[in-house]
Amino acid sequence: MPRAIRGVLVKVDPSIKAIIVNIDAENHAFIIEDLDEDHLVIKENMVSVLKGRIDEILAAVLTVSNPNGAESDSDY
Repeated sequence: MPRAIRGVLVKVDPSIKAIIVNIDAENHAFIIEDLDEDHLVIKENMVSVLKGRIDEILAAVLTVSNPNGAESDSDY
């Protein structure tokens, strides 16, 4: 008998989708179906966990790109 998995349709930018696919590649715990370049079906009970992981990754990227925490105002 088939088993149903509750999911949430998520619309994302291709860059965020790439991050989600990369996270899911570790243990396949998040993505139920990859629909197209902008849409994924994510396991309903994992959405908040996935949001937290994305926030962590984006925060790390932002601190690496700007290590002193201030906006760059260079005079060119």
